[in-house]
Amino acid sequence: MKNIKIKEGITYIDDILIVNKSYSLPSSYNPGKLNDEALDAFYKMRKDASKDNIVLYISSGYRSYKTQQKLYNSYIEKDSKEKVDTYSARPGHSEHQTGLAMDLNIIDSSFEGTKEAIWLSKNAYKYGFIIRYPKDKEEITGYKYEPWHIRYLGNEKSKKVYDSRLTLEEYLGISSKYSEQ
Repeated sequence: MKNIKIKEGITYIDDILIVNKSYSLPSSYNPGKLNDEALDAFYKMRKDASKDNIVLYISSGYRSYKTQQKLYNSYIEKDSKEKVDTYSARPGHSEHQTGLAMDLNIIDSSFEGTKEAIWLSKNAYKYGFIIRYPKDKEEITGYKYEPWHIRYLGNEKSKKVYDSRLTLEEYLGISSKYSEQ
């Protein structure tokens, strides 16, 4: 049985802060930057990746509720809400707001299959990260495959999720669906 705690409108399951289509953050939740521990882990990962001639850089890190709202609305001007919901989180539902998620290098499908994406998929867990939206798991995560989007869980938890070969939703036994479309 999973240990679920809700503190100040924030849901933790087995001490993992959860944000997806089913679980949101209040608009007031604002760490203001990437989490220090996650950032340190990224720098270590980047240094080790460079030994394999892999270049990793953060293209997008922390985003406030307000920034996510502007981003989401800009997508709505171009695509239908149904399509936008497959590639962008609604405000309050973005992991970037936690300060624990990062988009690396190229933030589009051209990143798939690159040596950096392959290295990341094989090694990110060693530094406390998971590929948050894996391939062929769109129906579970609610998002298209994003090999560039990593989420910091810490070394022990990321290894367990990685070894399970499950999405975070499957691993925790939760869903990722907006309550209203």
